[in-house]
Amino acid sequence: MEPLRGLDGLSLRTQKAPRPGPHQVLVRVRAASLNRRDIMLMEGTYPVAARPGVVPLSDGIGEVVAVGAGVTRAALGDRVMGTYFVDWVDGPQTQRSSSEQYGANHDGWLATYIVLEENSVTHVPAHLTDAEAAALLCAGLVAWAGLTKPAPIRAGDTVLTVGTGPVGLFAVQYAKLLGARVLSITSSAEKAERLRKLGADEVVDRTETPDWDDAVLEHTGGAGVQRVVEAVGRPTLSKSLAATAYNGMVSLIGAFPAGTAAPAGDPLGGKYVGLQRLAVGSRTDLEAMNRAIAAHGMRPVIDRAYRFEEAREAYRYFAEDDPFGKVVLTLP
Repeated sequence: MEPLRGLDGLSLRTQKAPRPGPHQVLVRVRAASLNRRDIMLMEGTYPVAARPGVVPLSDGIGEVVAVGAGVTRAALGDRVMGTYFVDWVDGPQTQRSSSEQYGANHDGWLATYIVLEENSVTHVPAHLTDAEAAALLCAGLVAWAGLTKPAPIRAGDTVLTVGTGPVGLFAVQYAKLLGARVLSITSSAEKAERLRKLGADEVVDRTETPDWDDAVLEHTGGAGVQRVVEAVGRPTLSKSLAATAYNGMVSLIGAFPAGTAAPAGDPLGGKYVGLQRLAVGSRTDLEAMNRAIAAHGMRPVIDRAYRFEEAREAYRYFAEDDPFGKVVLTLP
């Protein structure tokens, strides 16, 4: 695939308000947010190729300013977000539905206007600010899927979160919302304290405890955890599997760059453990997540907000620094 040439691939151009076609919705963008996949698209390491000249970013929210013929899912003035995949409404994910994505081969949210297919339109929880609502889709939904698919965790289960990027933070919040005990793996005392404030019951610093899988087993009386949200990937997968209970489940999150090393040997260690690899979720999953967020008044963690014209700085900060929470862009 042809990469977007890093930050040199970002260019500013004038946009006229498009006209929505039949079953399309025109949205005036209010905020958008960055994800790891946006960096991978620039580097040419994401599984779906970036269309030349595409408007980036899968995550955002805005106000409906025009609707095409036949639209019934949205009305003028509605505050909406879109789905990650253009036409995955419900049911099993397919290769076809996975290949059509906003910000990759369909114009995304880093613009004044975005045209959404009607099947993509989803209303946002009313209590959230624009920046908070723009932070939900990619990281938030895949964390939700990691805890609710193929079956939801149950109150009283123990959940392990590996990684303190946005997916890991959402997973802590959702697991507590669903009534679980949460163990988290992190890399610093500062992050450990912030995870505890977010709701983690126990935090293991992997820099002080390299064999953190053993520590997780100790915290669970040797039994292991019922669910792992593994947001780091293959480098830590074997430890996550070792920390999983008999008949537990590991949710391996996201796309990984080509060349990432797989764990050596038999990472299952003879246990019956489910391993699922997830790619965000459907519109139905998104709607269920938003209902839960609204019912509990949950708010996502925002690390920093930039203005639209500071997009390059936002990309650079997201890629090179160590944000704790989402990096958001706001539009006037």
